[in-house]
Amino acid sequence: MTTTKKDRVLIFDTTLRDGEQSPGATMTHDEKLEIAELLDDMGVDIIEAGFPIASEGDFRAVKEIAERSKDAVICGLARAQLPDIDRCYEAVKHAAQPRIHTFIGTSPLHRAIPNLTMDEMAERIHETVTHARNLCDNVQWSPMDATRTEWDYLCRVIEIAIKAGATTINIPDTVGYTAPRESADLIKRLIETVPGADDVIFATHCHNDLGMATANALAAVEGGARQIECTINGLGERAGNTALEEVVMALKTRGDIMPFETGIDTRKIMHISRRVSTVSGFPVQFNKAIVGKNAFAHESGIHQDGMLKNAETFEIMRPEDVGIAGTSLPLGKHSGRAALRAKLKDLGVEVGDNQLKDIFVRFKELADRKKEVFDDDILALVTATTDGDTNRLQLVNLKVVCGTGGPAEASLEMEIDGEEHSATCTGDGPVDATFKAVRELHPNKARLQLYQVNAVTEGTDAQATVSVRLEEDGMIATGQSANTDTVVASALAYIHALNRLLVRRAKSGKDVKEISYKDV
Repeated sequence: MTTTKKDRVLIFDTTLRDGEQSPGATMTHDEKLEIAELLDDMGVDIIEAGFPIASEGDFRAVKEIAERSKDAVICGLARAQLPDIDRCYEAVKHAAQPRIHTFIGTSPLHRAIPNLTMDEMAERIHETVTHARNLCDNVQWSPMDATRTEWDYLCRVIEIAIKAGATTINIPDTVGYTAPRESADLIKRLIETVPGADDVIFATHCHNDLGMATANALAAVEGGARQIECTINGLGERAGNTALEEVVMALKTRGDIMPFETGIDTRKIMHISRRVSTVSGFPVQFNKAIVGKNAFAHESGIHQDGMLKNAETFEIMRPEDVGIAGTSLPLGKHSGRAALRAKLKDLGVEVGDNQLKDIFVRFKELADRKKEVFDDDILALVTATTDGDTNRLQLVNLKVVCGTGGPAEASLEMEIDGEEHSATCTGDGPVDATFKAVRELHPNKARLQLYQVNAVTEGTDAQATVSVRLEEDGMIATGQSANTDTVVASALAYIHALNRLLVRRAKSGKDVKEISYKDV
């Protein structure tokens, strides 16, 4: 849908100012420069680079960002004090497009802090905005805590700021107190009521204390705001701010009811989201909209089946639009055969229906023990179910006792040619005790050439893949198994290798019952 210039929504990013005010989210000088460059490259209209008077480091960062900027307006924050405004201008003046953003708290609670009367505050607003405009022709003014400011007084001070030269009027919901309908109505009434409102841009700055920042920001746009103040990942004071990725993708996705455009290259969203998360030290929650790990992930079998048939059944935007390679179908206990077959195909494994059934049974058993089943887990299951082996030897039950108090003890039950046998052995560790119990029940002279354990996935619930290689009379057989219990995986791999040796001995014409025990 084509929109006019008036219907363009400007994106004002304050990650480097309000975002960095999150306790513990302080960034280094070089990190600020890097994030600013990424924001500029992504198409952010205005970058609030910092609070220049706050510290010498903040001043230097804002100044260098201003000097390096390409397309974005570079903005600094200043309190309604002349020294703040002068320092801010010194930092941003070298930008191709500098902006001074000055503010003062106008609600009764905030007026009480400097102990100013309504008239005294009005005079200060006129003085400071005028001073800022004399320095810079791009001035933004904010009545902090606007949503809790008396209506008549809010209209009065906004009119003063406009007459003093402010070009953008920002309406902050500083404590996240408002609701979407109020947010839209407030902007609409201000534009209709305040003299000169048609000559400036109204902006919205919403905090997320009640979880409604994005909804309030979009409602404000419906009411007539044409600038949204936001941060990457919603970073900010307390519960954070409006998240840039959420409002941008909402405008892009719901153009049918919000025909407003932005200049953001959405394909770069995921990259900058991850980078901000890294430099700030604030991880993105898994179920965070747009940029969370699970935003384009589907585990439910019903959802996975639908996604495989038509992605639009459960996704309202394409992952590629935000810089993600594609949809993820993580396998877990809720997944079905369709998703497992699709995953196997992606991994280059083609299986028949019977083999798929066998793998699926093992997969479900594994998924009941693990929160997530990874690609290497699946490959390990495929290896463990390879056709062509005999099942003369089968593990029935294994119990191991080990620790610092003495030798490890393994109690093993095995089925051999259809009959169950049991043995208990001790050894130098749980694996050694288990292998001795296997040899006790099935004497053999096979020599252990290789025993190798790999944790194929991360976490304390990682699935271990154990590989065993046995040699007997020049014949070599390997066995492999995967299990979240390393000792069980070891026993299964050992038995798997022995079964393969039995097959090879049978093919060679030797009587497998003549195999004698030899300590390995």
